[in-house]
Amino acid sequence: MKNDLKVVLIGLPGSGKSTFGRQLALALHFPYYDLDTLIEERFSLKIPEIFSRYGEGRFREMETETLEEVLSWEKAYVLASGGGCPCFNDNMDRINEKAISVYLDVPLEEISERLEASKVQNRPMFQGMGSGEIILKLKSLQAQRDSYYRQAKIKLSGTDFSTELLFSELIHLLKN
Repeated sequence: MKNDLKVVLIGLPGSGKSTFGRQLALALHFPYYDLDTLIEERFSLKIPEIFSRYGEGRFREMETETLEEVLSWEKAYVLASGGGCPCFNDNMDRINEKAISVYLDVPLEEISERLEASKVQNRPMFQGMGSGEIILKLKSLQAQRDSYYRQAKIKLSGTDFSTELLFSELIHLLKN
């Protein structure tokens, strides 16, 4: 693999970007980064604090600034983006210009189960919601975001992604 290969995972909240990203980075011997964590470190605020103090608009500006910085790094890595990141400020174009984007397309029922199991502590968007409400929120997000996600260079669908499957997709993409 190329020593400056950047892989950016996109998808709905709960689709497995962080979990799969860590596994993929380990298999590739690349560093792993989570965009939300990088934003929190860069601005010394937790994501929920940014939203409550400054609102979503300012958060999206901070997200884009951090994404641009990460995409400028001259090294290989795997990055888990936030679920909304590709949908604002031409971020999907930025990602596709500098990296290989991978859309993790997981069935909504599976995501809902994952979100319920995690008790949604770290997901303010879903706090206080039951399974039916989570599914409705996910359907709404999917309808809003799908056109951006579908611009990804690689799409993995289902619930059981393997690093081997993504390796074969990456190799195919790099050869062409």
